[in-house]
Amino acid sequence: MFVARRLPADLHLSLAEHTELSVWKEPSPPPREALLSAVAGAEGILTMITDRVDEELLARAPRLRVVSNMGVGVDNIDVGACTAHRIPVGNTPGVLTDATADLAFALLLAAARRLTEAFTFVQAGQWKTWDPNLLLGRDVYGATLGIAGLGKIGEAVARRAHGFGMRILYCGRAKPHAEAHTGARLVSKEELLQQSDFVSLHVPLTPQTRHYIGRTELEMMKRDAILINTSRGAVVDQMALRESLARGHPGGAALDVTDPEPIAPDDPLLRLPNVIVIPHLGSATAQTRAKMAQLAIDNLLAGLAGRRLPNCVNPQVFD
Repeated sequence: MFVARRLPADLHLSLAEHTELSVWKEPSPPPREALLSAVAGAEGILTMITDRVDEELLARAPRLRVVSNMGVGVDNIDVGACTAHRIPVGNTPGVLTDATADLAFALLLAAARRLTEAFTFVQAGQWKTWDPNLLLGRDVYGATLGIAGLGKIGEAVARRAHGFGMRILYCGRAKPHAEAHTGARLVSKEELLQQSDFVSLHVPLTPQTRHYIGRTELEMMKRDAILINTSRGAVVDQMALRESLARGHPGGAALDVTDPEPIAPDDPLLRLPNVIVIPHLGSATAQTRAKMAQLAIDNLLAGLAGRRLPNCVNPQVFD
């Protein structure tokens, strides 16, 4: 068994009780060749979202019986190829919903009230007095929030927005239950972009959602609107976003994810004052990451035992 990174609270050590264990102990992901070499004799692998599982890897791992991904998204995994090889793929949904929703709303608040600019202002020694015109931000209470993708995380964001008295729009699949609890209203993607003061992205990354927000969509947004992305970086055309933000339309962006990751420190996007970028911290609480690790372990052990995975993205392999 190969685990592609040390797990929070060293939970990976529990796997040694069940099977021969190999763990990549560096803080950075295993380089491609190291990953391919490590899986050569593995019956199970526990991957992170940074580890690509594709036909090449499967060909190098003839004994592989299960892939367990520590994350909800599996865009790093060729699920179709795994299914063709009758290899179940596990993920870790549910446990990170509230942590990610908390972070999305934290980014919304930070961007609305220009907190990073304010901190930099204080650090630079520019705070001289109280000024009625200093760093004026945006009201959140009563503003319109557009949520693209009202899945579990999107709905959790809607619940938080409801508590702030926001008007909530969403696009994607209809969710009557969520509407009843949050007051959210289903609209077209175009109407959502045109009416929202804040747009929060919660769609999975698929071929259809790559550059879900591009130049055309950015032009649809209100001039002073703020874009929040805690899904995947490639959901947004980052070059188009940078060019649009430099022109001041939309008014700002708060990103937990970038394309590529990590973003280069000299990327011009980072020099814009109306941008917040943080290093993919959506689920980064000690409690949540420990729960994710345990779910990933449970999926892995179930697969090795020939049982259905507690959370499987291709359950047809068991049919």
